[in-house]
Amino acid sequence: MFLLLSPALLFRAMSQVHVEQLNLKPVAAYFLAAGLIFAGTLLVRGFNRTAAVLGMANTYSNLVMIGIPLVGLAYGPEGMVTLLTLVSLHALVMLTTATVAVELAVAREDAQSGGPQHHMALLVWQAVRNAVVHPVPIPILAGLLFAQTGWTIPAVVDTPLMLLGQAFGPLALVMVGVTLAQNRIGPHLHGAMGLALVKNLLHPLLVVAIGWLLGLGGLPLTVMVVAASLPMGANVFLFAQRYQVKQELITASVAVSTLLALITVSAVMGFVAWLYG
Repeated sequence: MFLLLSPALLFRAMSQVHVEQLNLKPVAAYFLAAGLIFAGTLLVRGFNRTAAVLGMANTYSNLVMIGIPLVGLAYGPEGMVTLLTLVSLHALVMLTTATVAVELAVAREDAQSGGPQHHMALLVWQAVRNAVVHPVPIPILAGLLFAQTGWTIPAVVDTPLMLLGQAFGPLALVMVGVTLAQNRIGPHLHGAMGLALVKNLLHPLLVVAIGWLLGLGGLPLTVMVVAASLPMGANVFLFAQRYQVKQELITASVAVSTLLALITVSAVMGFVAWLYG
């Protein structure tokens, strides 16, 4: 599903967007808020691999599986353009930042214990490559490049793309439900709730504050605030698994964050509708 439906949706959505229509200021507000939370997590918990993984849990949103169908339904094509601008950069910025932080922490731990040294430039390059060579940013960038040609997608191609894209939202939400049903929460409920509250509430509130400082508002900032309120993405668990850090806690946190989002996302959407409506 992920390798077929999401590229069709993402390419088609961006194939009619011109570069001059993109607004990067709201995206900057999102990343500034995420950066503050990530840095704050390192400051509070110390500069180590555990803090870096928890910092990612506090900031990495489920933009594709939940964000795309939600924003498409609530805010239409214009909102989708704003969201996909963020999606095209999200994994690259967040995964690279978190990878560099973890690897620096690992290198520091190894240096203290007399272990092997890591080549940071190679690690950064691998993080950037893995974030770009991925089924999410590639169709977004390809669609954006196609739009700059001024061409239109022939109907014989556009219709199947549209049907595939329309199937993505419902199936993505079903997959989220299946994932939640398989997760055990109980032993880590307290810690998971703390991480989920930071992700689901503190992140969007910081985006609101930074957007206000930057003089932003309207639909673009609304979409960024809602994106920040989305629950943790699955990449957080994969990241924790890769570095073997707090895997059970992160699994529980993804589940709690997703369940909590049923309330918090609705509350945030109502708040921004009142604030910017």
